[in-house]
Amino acid sequence: MSRIERRFGDLAARGRTGLIPFFTAGDPSPDAVVPVMHALVEAGADLIELGVPFSDPMADGPVIQHASERALAKGMGIARILERVREFRARDDATPVVLMGYLNPVEIHGVARFGAEAVAAGVDGVLLVDCPVEEFAAAAPLRDAGLTQVLLAAPTTTDARLAQVCAAARGFLYYVSFAGITGADRLSTGDVRERVAAIRRQASTPVAVGFGVRDAASAAAIGDFADAVVIGSALVERLAGAADANEAAERARAFLAPIRAAVDAKQ
Repeated sequence: MSRIERRFGDLAARGRTGLIPFFTAGDPSPDAVVPVMHALVEAGADLIELGVPFSDPMADGPVIQHASERALAKGMGIARILERVREFRARDDATPVVLMGYLNPVEIHGVARFGAEAVAAGVDGVLLVDCPVEEFAAAAPLRDAGLTQVLLAAPTTTDARLAQVCAAARGFLYYVSFAGITGADRLSTGDVRERVAAIRRQASTPVAVGFGVRDAASAAAIGDFADAVVIGSALVERLAGAADANEAAERARAFLAPIRAAVDAKQ
């Protein structure tokens, strides 16, 4: 059983909604990655999505786009990200880590090489925005290496395609709450609730909801019916400009702790 499966199994046993923060590796600085990861776990994160910076992040809004630009300018790439995950694992062998990004950097690194090195570093899964279930074969070496490939579904996903996604899903299924880019503020909780209920009737994996979750209130509203809540752009925005790794970690902790408390209060 993978760390992801163990963590969601534990959450289900306790009747607790998972909290999954996302931030871009290397922003506000490469030195801040590991302190921020530990701070997020201390504040209640159940799984961490670590963004792999990319020059053309088509699904991301301005906040994450700029974070990627800043991280790339500081030399943050796959090799350095895996070093940070390995360092994180020296103190934390339980919290699942999923790398979220795009297929291009993985292909440049070498898909099989990336899979082997990521598993060795302690990465548990990948979420590749531009590698949908129809192109599943492209990421087969990642799965063969032992990584869980997390799949996406959206409001525009057809019933036929959703059935295909649910059948292939492993670890958890990431439901994008609206058709658009990250960071937008147009979350419709009622619509998302209905769609998640339909997905859960088909999927054998937990369902996490992201996009549009920006604060304690929206996280608690989603946590009322989803297996996990993903929050990204608002955290990335809070971390931007931190003077050093200590300040970045304190910002991460202060941001996530009240969100954890609000989600737990709805249980």
